[in-house]
Amino acid sequence: MANLTRDFFIALSNNELLNESAKKWGFRLGAEQFVGGVNVDEAITSVKELNNKGISCTVDNLGEFVTEKSESTAAKEKILLLIEKIHSEQVDCHVSVKLTQLGLDIDEAFCLANMQEIVDAASQYNIFINIDTEDYLHYEQTMRVLDALLEDYSNVGTVIQTYFFQAEDDVDRLSDVRLRIVKGAYKESPEVAYQTKEEIDANFLKIVKKRLKGDAFTSIATHDHNIINEVKRFVEIEGIDKSTFEFQMLYGFRIDMQESLAKEGYLFCTYVPFGDDWYGYFMRRLAERPQNLNLIIKDKLYTENNKLKTAPKVVVGTIATVTALTYLCSRKKK
Repeated sequence: MANLTRDFFIALSNNELLNESAKKWGFRLGAEQFVGGVNVDEAITSVKELNNKGISCTVDNLGEFVTEKSESTAAKEKILLLIEKIHSEQVDCHVSVKLTQLGLDIDEAFCLANMQEIVDAASQYNIFINIDTEDYLHYEQTMRVLDALLEDYSNVGTVIQTYFFQAEDDVDRLSDVRLRIVKGAYKESPEVAYQTKEEIDANFLKIVKKRLKGDAFTSIATHDHNIINEVKRFVEIEGIDKSTFEFQMLYGFRIDMQESLAKEGYLFCTYVPFGDDWYGYFMRRLAERPQNLNLIIKDKLYTENNKLKTAPKVVVGTIATVTALTYLCSRKKK
């Protein structure tokens, strides 16, 4: 059942008609619950609000699988503007990027040139750039671009998806590079990736613990409180310095836990996406962990004491978003 649910949300994430409808209707129906704004200024405002709670951020200009150079160039310019804003506003924030948004499907050399411009601009302000890994089809290309950037820059790293069989080997190869460790959110072949939650969770914890014993900074990206508690126990037993890692969650998910971890003295970073191309991103978050929808409902419908809130408009909008977009798609197919 879990795999069927995951496949369902991944299928929705790849639906072009739903994605286009989402751009038109999403923010009217509650998408602001999980997107930090539609433009750079709104994203920075969201970052400031989180910074005031002791939480750092990584900001992602939503969009991927671009096939026109003009779109990639426009995305690059928006990211460069974001870097300037982070510097001028002096917020605690770094930047996450997707290579397919910056031209990886068009031409690898073109994508690398865009990334060199971005990483170079960020290096002037000591801002870190994180390359989000995408599906396995783009994995080797992503690593080639990363390796090329690492020849000249130290302010760049990437994401390791622990459902891939080769994840541990890549972690070992990148032992001196800042990494974000995640489970993975795309549908991948059993030839290259673990398929069950139990296998993926076990490999995630194995790789996280191995990284924590190393020297490079690690972002541990999960909403799973069982895994978080296990990491906390491991860190205490091993005497690992809290300054060498951070927990990371998505904007709008498990808000109480995010603030609680920050108050406990752990470094905490929230992944803040912005823009109108939010639909595929959100569906993959539900595919990755369908319970995330339950988390949104719990966050928005109930208080910490499990009392019903009087105005749960956002969660109603969130549910309405998915329902309405599916309805729009079915209507247009008739």
